[in-house]
Amino acid sequence: MPLYEHVFLARQDVSNAQVEALTKDFTDVIEAGGGKVTKNEYWGLKSLTYKIKKSRKAHFSLLNIDAPHEAVAEMERRMGLSTEVIRFLTLKVDEHETEPSVMMRKGDRDDRRDDRFGRGGPRGGGGGGGFRSDRGGPRGGDRREGSTFRPRPPREPRDAADAGAPKPAAETTPKSEA
Repeated sequence: MPLYEHVFLARQDVSNAQVEALTKDFTDVIEAGGGKVTKNEYWGLKSLTYKIKKSRKAHFSLLNIDAPHEAVAEMERRMGLSTEVIRFLTLKVDEHETEPSVMMRKGDRDDRRDDRFGRGGPRGGGGGGGFRSDRGGPRGGDRREGSTFRPRPPREPRDAADAGAPKPAAETTPKSEA
């Protein structure tokens, strides 16, 4: 039988128990059609990049499905009729992943990133606030030994009266009329 990965988004105002009930209902539809759900992952309530049907957040859930196309089509039909499901996507795959999905491994990835870069990373810097202190510059001292880097000289202050008017290019003497 063909293998599918199916992700659906449920409205933000439904509870976790209702999302589990939806998942159970859709699993029953697949099993009634002669297939089986090999893996079920609830990814949690996450923010959406843009509003979908007036929702800014949604419950994400993944199903790995081993079923005939007709069973998957019936499940998608019922999801389209459901008011709790705001989006869904089904992809046909060659094989299912055996380990947890990327969304479930996200916490591990964040921990590794903190170890490598953020806190006590290879450059010894903190998380940064927009300025790359490891690059040197006026706040970080000289960039490298023997560098020709020189800080920019400060600008001369302008008078308040001249603030809006452009400076003249050169002084000219008025012509005398004879």
